[in-house]
Amino acid sequence: MVAKGEIALAPCVRIRWYAAGLAVALAAPLCPARAQNITGAGASFPNPIYSRWFLEYGKLHPGVRINYQPIGSGAGVRQVSQQIVDFGATDGPMTDAQLAHAQVRLLHIPTVVGAVVPVYNVPGTGAALNFSPDVLADIYLGHITRWNDPRLRRDNPGSALPDQPIAVIYRADGSGTTYVFADFLCKVSAEFLKSVGRDTSVSWPVGIGQKGNEGVAGLVRTLPYSLGYVELAYGLENGMAFGNVRNPAGMWVRASAESVESAAQAALPSIPADFRVSITNAPGEGSYPITSFTWLLLPEPARDAAKGRVLEDFVRWMLDSGQQQAAAEMYSPLPKSLAARVRASLNVLH
Repeated sequence: MVAKGEIALAPCVRIRWYAAGLAVALAAPLCPARAQNITGAGASFPNPIYSRWFLEYGKLHPGVRINYQPIGSGAGVRQVSQQIVDFGATDGPMTDAQLAHAQVRLLHIPTVVGAVVPVYNVPGTGAALNFSPDVLADIYLGHITRWNDPRLRRDNPGSALPDQPIAVIYRADGSGTTYVFADFLCKVSAEFLKSVGRDTSVSWPVGIGQKGNEGVAGLVRTLPYSLGYVELAYGLENGMAFGNVRNPAGMWVRASAESVESAAQAALPSIPADFRVSITNAPGEGSYPITSFTWLLLPEPARDAAKGRVLEDFVRWMLDSGQQQAAAEMYSPLPKSLAARVRASLNVLH
């Protein structure tokens, strides 16, 4: 924080002025040559853990500032592809076409495992509601429109579901959270796959759009009888009700560090060399089905070699010390075998 009577000119430079306004003196030495200001943009899904990581890494490296803007995966992919920012972040892996059109080769670096949860505001329902995958798909397709629909009542015996219309909320911006949620719905509903599809931005048949996980969470909190989808950390931070989802094993599973980790472990055999993979609807009785990795997008080569070295060092720190902080922010760390594979892949950055 800049004190009264000071101007911040650079991370390590301040100028103090005196009452007469005539004399100035440097209050701190110029930054050392290794100082770096690094910019990134993209997914809001991992923003809680990224904010913590960038802060902690900056404490260990006082000359480094990592400025990250959680503007959505779609915007992050565009900006890093056009070399506007030093790195990007996404919850939906880039397609072959996107990679081909990027101005630089981009590496996908998985960072943590997270969950997307259906959040709702239905007064008087008591225990957490259950949502079958087909029911979630048909709500977002506009086929199920009221909270007391027979299929919702079937999955929630004993819950006082009201005869009220469902106010459907979705992400209006290009969003990795949308990609994860839509990817899951495409796997459980042929109609959703055909008519809506999976992408960071889709044309929802019904509902009200909001920007960012925080926008969706904010509207659901204030709008009775609404339903939306957000990253788990946002639901927990806002004290929101979120539902259990039935997984492929037929179990009602609540999103948690354990159920998300179970999904990641189940997906390990199918993870390709470039780490671009969908793990929604993973097998296993304890697996939460709307689970995903989230990725940093690193240019190779970096436009600025010094910044590239800092980013590589940050990723190595993230794979070690950073993973230990994931659970506190309601994410699951990468499986150790996957973290080892990611660490080995960094050799191409030399």
